[in-house]
Amino acid sequence: MSALTPLQRCDAHPFMGMDVPGLLEQRAHARPDHPFIVWEPFEGLPEVISYGMFCERVRRIAGGLQQRGVRAGDCVLIHLENCPETLLAWYACAWLGAIAVTTNARASDDELHYYAEHCGAVGGITQPKFAARVAASCKGLRWLAVTATDSGHAPLQGAPDAASSFAALDATPAPRRPADPLAPCSVQYTSGTTSRPKAVLWTHANALWGARINAAHEDLRAEDVHLVHLPLFHTNAQAYSVLACLWVGATAVVLPRFSASRFWPVSIARRVTWTSMIPFCIQALLAHEVPAEHYYRLWGAAACALPTDAHFRVQTIGWWGMTETITHGIVSDRHLPSPSMSIGRPAAEYRIAIVEDDSVPVREARHVEPGGSGQLLIQGVRGLSLFQEYLGNAKATAESFDPDGWFRTGDRVDLLEEGSIRFGDRTKDMLKVGGENVAASEIERVIQAVPGVAEGAVVGRAHPMLDEVPVAFVIAAPNAPADLAERILAACRQQLADFKCPHEVRIVSELPRATLEKVAKAQLRQMLAQEGA
Repeated sequence: MSALTPLQRCDAHPFMGMDVPGLLEQRAHARPDHPFIVWEPFEGLPEVISYGMFCERVRRIAGGLQQRGVRAGDCVLIHLENCPETLLAWYACAWLGAIAVTTNARASDDELHYYAEHCGAVGGITQPKFAARVAASCKGLRWLAVTATDSGHAPLQGAPDAASSFAALDATPAPRRPADPLAPCSVQYTSGTTSRPKAVLWTHANALWGARINAAHEDLRAEDVHLVHLPLFHTNAQAYSVLACLWVGATAVVLPRFSASRFWPVSIARRVTWTSMIPFCIQALLAHEVPAEHYYRLWGAAACALPTDAHFRVQTIGWWGMTETITHGIVSDRHLPSPSMSIGRPAAEYRIAIVEDDSVPVREARHVEPGGSGQLLIQGVRGLSLFQEYLGNAKATAESFDPDGWFRTGDRVDLLEEGSIRFGDRTKDMLKVGGENVAASEIERVIQAVPGVAEGAVVGRAHPMLDEVPVAFVIAAPNAPADLAERILAACRQQLADFKCPHEVRIVSELPRATLEKVAKAQLRQMLAQEGA
């Protein structure tokens, strides 16, 4: 199937005659009283929503959206932190055939304006602390519904009036539309660096693919309880966690956000067995005592067999995926040992290519041999195992694929000698130092191993002779030595070629953050550029 030919309605595929509402109805029928969503706010009482209750509330909210004029194909802006309303709104849009547009809760006013204008959102759903900003930034919205609380916290600005409250969306249930797996379902905006974020459009088949394949890769079972502490506006929580739970009929325990102090108490009380992790969370939990007994059997993260697994007494499976891939294109297997810090092997559901140059078609490129590194490309089926398109940006969609339908991920990976894969860097994180290619992650791995380092990030700074040179930004751990910067430089000189060593180590109290608490390296680069100017 070529790059510009997405899944057609005449093509046979696993989700013919299905859509997201149909899956929800099936679970509500089969497990009406089983907990689907358990809401654990930081203030107030927890809320347990069974599959039957969740489906009924979705139908009624869909009815309220319909009364506000929302029709199939309309975009609805969902600007919320984690809370039950985030999920109810997303599934209610799916019920109507509308498109749920989930946006980063930390977005700026300019970004909010862009999101709403770009997708043409007809209405918005937000919370009290964002309501004034959303209303001012998104003038084109015909209506705005506001939740009663800020992710469980009593709002400082006061509760919304009755007419504009989220509760006012409760109405006569909307009937289900005929299932159309290729109808648009949701949009997520990717993080932008030098250009505006792109709107990744999923079909219902994409969402169902994510539900089914994520559940399989995670060995998720109906009796599992999955802790959701990552943001619900992102693929990880949406698909790796909640949709995967829906597929098998499991339970998702939702926190407003990650909290190191709340992690273990909630996990023990709810007998949690599964969660997705990111480095930030793992580092934060190292400062907290691990309970003598817990129920976790698996964690998922950006690498497998982590050095911290023994400390937490849990097995971590590694994976790689993107918003555009819906699930993991590369994943480790809990039953098959993989090298520590690798991301596993190519998933059976995709084709993976690692080439020296992704600017030429894969069939013409030189493929990397074991022991080498190169550009990562992935091939699937658009609208099913790969995203449908970048909404409103046909040029970007076409340029993201080679002529044979291989998606250019923009990531570099290492192909290990035994066949596993290790993540290298985003292409933009490759530094050009005096004609030599240097991966920021290679330097970061050395820095992270230095005692006293909590977190580190390396970016390039312009240099008049060498093009650019590495600069390290480091957060010190508690009780770190006073000469930490010198120790980091000594470790780098010992373990790295001289051209890879940082020209400067800055000890900082915090790092700028992007989605999923990833370091916003673009901001660090911009700061260095401004200093140079």
